[in-house]
Amino acid sequence: MAKDTKENNIVERLLSGDRRALARVISKIEREDEEAKEIVAEVYPKTGNAITIGFTGPPGVGKSSIIAKLIKLYRAEGKKVGIVSVDPSSPFSKGAILGDRIRLSDHFLDSGVFIRSMGSRGHLGGLAGGSRLAALAMEAAGFDVVLYETVGVGQGEVEVASAADTVVLALQPGSGDAVQALKAGVMEIADVFCINKADNPQAKNTKSEVRQILEIGHELDPDPWFPPIVLTRGDNGEGVEELKGEIENHRAHLEKTGKMEERRRAAVKEFVVSWATSRLEKEMKERLNDEDVEMMEAVYERRLDPISASEKIYRKV
Repeated sequence: MAKDTKENNIVERLLSGDRRALARVISKIEREDEEAKEIVAEVYPKTGNAITIGFTGPPGVGKSSIIAKLIKLYRAEGKKVGIVSVDPSSPFSKGAILGDRIRLSDHFLDSGVFIRSMGSRGHLGGLAGGSRLAALAMEAAGFDVVLYETVGVGQGEVEVASAADTVVLALQPGSGDAVQALKAGVMEIADVFCINKADNPQAKNTKSEVRQILEIGHELDPDPWFPPIVLTRGDNGEGVEELKGEIENHRAHLEKTGKMEERRRAAVKEFVVSWATSRLEKEMKERLNDEDVEMMEAVYERRLDPISASEKIYRKV
């Protein structure tokens, strides 16, 4: 009973916008605490109204600088902004190496901004699991805009960014990032492109290169939305207002065409399926570690083939 009262208390505090309660709830999510499930179940009906933006792109592009300038613009409109920053994980603690205080330091003392760095490994539901739940907690706490920031352009980054209504892909001039992003499939999910470090002499060439790649893709899939390409400078904020405008244009396009609901339904389905898949995978690994020593021995000694062994474990789970 005491636990229920305690849980109700943290839920009430979270819904009232208490930052400490928000931090505690996200910590519970990261630890996969049993209480976290109950908290999420209770606050979930209060979510779904925030503007969600996914920022992805290779390391060193300057995403944090652009995001910092973007936050200033949203704060000037009186909007509260939450940032879920998915960082490379420490192999020891499975926590985020880059801390909240280091990144986006200009906004750390602003009560209308909440920054949380999360490790990218160890979360049930895959890479996107913990970050998605952290974003839901921020929405429940009254944040109007939630930004997902990921480091890199791999499959995991695609998963995290796909949870957002609008995905921004940041690239660096003259680095071959566009080709890497194309290989990783990030080009396909990006709604707005941002070429940062616009003062670089190769910035316009990179913009042309990206446009050519997009035009080929557009011929194969003639979507009414052609992703805009914005040149920015994270150091002085040049182009960031235009970037914000394009994010808003994309949101308006989704709402006008009815694709917002379509996109959100797809994101919810993906989240539920990936969570269930991770749960199943975790249980199968635990079963393998705790039991079935004889079965593994049989596979090793060639008395049983690996596929038949897998089928047996699958049926048991």
